[in-house]
Amino acid sequence: MEYRFLGMTGLRISALSFGSWVTFGDQIDEEVAYACMKEAYDAGVNFFDNAEAYSAGESETMMGNIITRMGWKRSDLVLSTKIFWGGGGPNDRGLSRKHIIEGTNAALQRLQTDYVDLIFCHRPDLYTPIEETVWAMNLLIQQGKALYWGTSEWSAERIREAYHFARQEHLIPPVMEQPEYNMFKRDRVELEYERLYSDIGLGTTIWSPLASGVLTGKYNDGIPDGSRLALPEYDWLRKRLMKRGWEEKIEKARKLESLAKEIGGSLAQLAIAWCLMNPDVSTVITGASKPEQVKENMKALDLVEKLDDDIMLRIEEILDNEPAPELDWRGM
Repeated sequence: MEYRFLGMTGLRISALSFGSWVTFGDQIDEEVAYACMKEAYDAGVNFFDNAEAYSAGESETMMGNIITRMGWKRSDLVLSTKIFWGGGGPNDRGLSRKHIIEGTNAALQRLQTDYVDLIFCHRPDLYTPIEETVWAMNLLIQQGKALYWGTSEWSAERIREAYHFARQEHLIPPVMEQPEYNMFKRDRVELEYERLYSDIGLGTTIWSPLASGVLTGKYNDGIPDGSRLALPEYDWLRKRLMKRGWEEKIEKARKLESLAKEIGGSLAQLAIAWCLMNPDVSTVITGASKPEQVKENMKALDLVEKLDDDIMLRIEEILDNEPAPELDWRGM
């Protein structure tokens, strides 16, 4: 396993991490989740990602049970939660001081831990002043309930606003962002956040490296039963993905799969390795519905060294990006 610094925090996290979105409580039970987490931990994964919204809190409960059952040393782990959607009550969602404090306390209870290493504002809250959110996050860290705080799917402008307010008031600023990033979703990580990496030392814990499964090839011949897009509760995701450009993405996935086989890997491994090539990616959050998938995802690390100039250029040609983004890709 490779370990990378989370921005300029000094915290080292595994380049590949494990997240519970969609799977825990929705696709798999606790026994399968146990096997998946053990496989990840044995491969060197130290960062496990969660959120209060995942399976309405059941995901955190399952992860807390598993960590307790495993008996892992707490200081060996980097645990996260994300706060925004905590329930149906009038104050159970958003980034008010009340929900941040109460939501975090509930998440810690479910995870069976005194603190999380990372806590994210799961989405921007248009109804709560950023100043209020910064103060609340600073309070959590002062209370020892979280060690670092950050954002998820915030604009660069809002991140910078939160950072400068914190510095102005001598508070702890946001230090990481959790954005979607994959071969089909690139602009925010590669362009919008570009200045933040050097200006404020922003770290990134990217999600959906496989574009919700499109970059595994499993949808090349339709939507199979039991897959994420076949789940009734993820009908919103299926509609979003298939709204436009679906056939074009599937065709690109087929071509990328052929390239992956050529260099001795799977499409999923190629997609994950491609994300790892970006030096501004601190960790790639992977998910799995069975331990065999975890094992296969971890092999993406072996594929990174095969992504030379020629392969990276061929990927860009398949993705039809002209010209290729001027990134200082690892290994190039």
